[in-house]
Amino acid sequence: MDVLIVGAGPAGLTLGIDLARRGVDALVVERAEGLFPGSRGKGIQPRTQEVFDDLGVLDAIRAAGGPYPVRMVWQDGERVGEQPMFEPVEADEGTPYTDPLMVAQWRTQEVLHARLEELGGKVAFGREATDLEQDADGVTVRFADGTTARARYVVAADGGRSAVRRAVGVGMTGETVDPNPFLVADVRVTGLDREYWHAFPGSDGCFVALCPLAGTADFQLAARLPQGTEPDLTLDGIRKLVAAFTHLDTDDVTELRWASGFQPRAALADRFRVGRVFLAGDAAHVHSPAGGQGLNTSVQDAYNLGWKLGAVLRGAAPETLLDTYEEERRANAAAMLGLSTGVHRGEVRRGKATVQLGLGYRESSLSVESRTAPAGVRAGDRAPDGTVDGVRLFDAFRGPHWTVLGAAVTGLRSLPAPPSYGPGVYLVRPDGYVGWAGETTQGLREYAARTGALVAP
Repeated sequence: MDVLIVGAGPAGLTLGIDLARRGVDALVVERAEGLFPGSRGKGIQPRTQEVFDDLGVLDAIRAAGGPYPVRMVWQDGERVGEQPMFEPVEADEGTPYTDPLMVAQWRTQEVLHARLEELGGKVAFGREATDLEQDADGVTVRFADGTTARARYVVAADGGRSAVRRAVGVGMTGETVDPNPFLVADVRVTGLDREYWHAFPGSDGCFVALCPLAGTADFQLAARLPQGTEPDLTLDGIRKLVAAFTHLDTDDVTELRWASGFQPRAALADRFRVGRVFLAGDAAHVHSPAGGQGLNTSVQDAYNLGWKLGAVLRGAAPETLLDTYEEERRANAAAMLGLSTGVHRGEVRRGKATVQLGLGYRESSLSVESRTAPAGVRAGDRAPDGTVDGVRLFDAFRGPHWTVLGAAVTGLRSLPAPPSYGPGVYLVRPDGYVGWAGETTQGLREYAARTGALVAP
């Protein structure tokens, strides 16, 4: 096969979808017997909504969740005030999605899995990768049951304790974000309305919060516990925790559906590529859950890598194109780790800083800006939405192809550039970023040839 993806989380499923629509022979393998059952990464940021729009799953994602509620703060059994969760971000023609969506992670993964199967892709469950060997032509992966699989490339999307990352000898550098342990759980609760995200602050910065999970009958419980406490993940332990911090009784917690305890930390893999093996998602970066950056950064890892693997595998671009995955995504992940930590510590507000619409690749070797005095959108920037000649740009971008704005180029989909972009000619990458910008088309074909843009996906 061409690509073996280890891990059926958000990164692995997204990559599987992107490769399937490119006709790449890929397989996703997952250690567990089924998809992840919990709500953990529940925030879908606006930039990820744009990715999901392109991948054909945004309507299903919207149907699976809903908007974030306002936070209601409680003290001694009384409501003492409301707090908006996010600073507002104003929508315009270029940024149609500005509000995060709340979708339980298990529902996001169900949607992605269904789309993967619709495109002819597959997840093989119960396949635990334990080790691998790579040579000049490919990678042989060994599984816990003694079987092996061979692929030209392997992508580790198997989480923060990645077996594949360990197998290729890549370390992670990081720090503890908070000295206190945390607990997160999906529960059924009576006695609370579902209009608010209910917060119950305690002493010494500890708290319990109960958030109604849009699209489900559950609440997500999140708790910061006293230092030295061992999270009790049993139904009895959750009930005692809720009764200790809130006005609810133990019996008001009627069901425990999933629970996890963790120590918030931030860590970044020392490398994102070792030969024919790539790291993506939590295998490459581990975030505090604050600010909703981890799942979104993982999805965008896959979105960056997919078109590059596709171009190299079909012989449209040199193998060196794959080096730009680490160049672009490791720097991006480092920035998102800093942001997540800042939100966790109360140094950064949720809002414009966390929606990920301002992320780009201006410093990348793939971003070529040849105009002498560029104004507006520049090479490396996210390509904004807009309308030209009655065509919505996001509709024109949708699919595994490149798009030219501002000139007609044979072999590429071409449209006029909207005035909002500024003067120039723009070549938009398959992942929605401007790869090349010039005053005329001079140099565009040379750039397109080395990146695979002129060969049909």
